[in-house]
Amino acid sequence: MGTAIVVIVLLLIVVGGGFYLVRSQQEAKRRQLEDAKSEARRWLERLGGQVLNLTGTDTASQQAMADAAERYNAAGSQMEQAQTAEQARLVKETALEGLYYVRAAREAMGMDPGPALPEDAERERAGKVTEHRSVDVEGQHYEASPEPSQSTPHYYPGGRVAGRPVPRGWYSEPWWKPALVAGAWGLGSMLLFSAMFSGMAGIASAGAWEAGYDAGQEDAAESGDAGGDGGDGGDYGDGGGDYGGDFGGGDFGGGDFGGDFGGF
Repeated sequence: MGTAIVVIVLLLIVVGGGFYLVRSQQEAKRRQLEDAKSEARRWLERLGGQVLNLTGTDTASQQAMADAAERYNAAGSQMEQAQTAEQARLVKETALEGLYYVRAAREAMGMDPGPALPEDAERERAGKVTEHRSVDVEGQHYEASPEPSQSTPHYYPGGRVAGRPVPRGWYSEPWWKPALVAGAWGLGSMLLFSAMFSGMAGIASAGAWEAGYDAGQEDAAESGDAGGDGGDGGDYGDGGGDYGGDFGGGDFGGGDFGGDFGGF
């Protein structure tokens, strides 16, 4: 009889401990989700204040604000669907991307861009346009510039699109958007990238870009291969990801959208 009681008590302790552990894990996940949502909401509201109160005065700033508004709408939709801390963090990234567009619009209008935004490693590794380029590829004219102009009104804050780096800068056409929407680059993309960025400092070569590498990484990969059985140097594929994936669709992979409605 005494043994049976001991066994029952031990079982109750095990069951109670397991129940407590499960409840503790659930509570931890709930807190993580709430914290991530609170952080994302802060950036979303900050972006909303800018989108609602700032109007572009020229083609470049108007286009940048239109892109910021797209990110704001996308981040708002993502926020409604966010069920995990990771999804809430993607909302934050989308809102931040929108704020990069806002900064570009403010600079295009000669305004103070406002406080610095959190640094993003993918944007930094993608490089930036450092000189004006004008090229013709397959019968179509393209331009890239570090500054906005009538001929380069489309801004991109830099980052990965469909697994390949796109440098920060102003462009005549949003040549990255088809890949952003489709999740894959077209056949002529490497030719365009090569023509537009060949020899520009801090930007990957066409071959490295096609393989998904940032500037200089192709050399590291080759040295890794030379080591024999040690591996192939790693996979630098789609480090940025596509924010749409965790939300059942969407276009925003780099992610830009965020508290005070006063904006910057």
